[in-house]
Amino acid sequence: MRADLSPVIAATTQWLLRSYPHDGGPLGASLAEAQARQAVTVAAWLRYPTATDAALLTMAGPGGSGRLDWLVGSEASSTDVADHAWRSWVDEVVASWAACLLTATAAAAQAVAHLAECEHTGGLTFDFRRLVSPDDRDRQAAVLLRHPDLLAPVADLHRAALLERLAQGWSDAA
Repeated sequence: MRADLSPVIAATTQWLLRSYPHDGGPLGASLAEAQARQAVTVAAWLRYPTATDAALLTMAGPGGSGRLDWLVGSEASSTDVADHAWRSWVDEVVASWAACLLTATAAAAQAVAHLAECEHTGGLTFDFRRLVSPDDRDRQAAVLLRHPDLLAPVADLHRAALLERLAQGWSDAA
């Protein structure tokens, strides 16, 4: 059974991009989005490694962006129903783990290596190059998105749990 984490991945990516905007026009927007989406995808697959985990997330809901919005000083409009709807699919832990991965390429490479055993990959190999080996254009497009000091409040929320997951591997994680 394949679990669909796409609503959480899309919403959490959108939250990161709005909270830490790109620099550099349409190409910059595309490069920043690719990096954010790769970080969020890796984080989501690590956080919810099995189809059962993902199904439980879908049933319980991810929690939303409320605490994250407060943490970064963003005020989501409570009257805009469409804005509130996508924000309800933001996962705080996934956002925190993605922030960690965006600011530490060594941890990102280790996380991507763990995905070889992940149910979500289905034995396929994925290219997360923009996350683990960003070039100068990637870094320029995502200056805010990869800034360790700016992302620290979000990354620090659940950094310990990410490091624990990376240290223990899949056999103990589930």
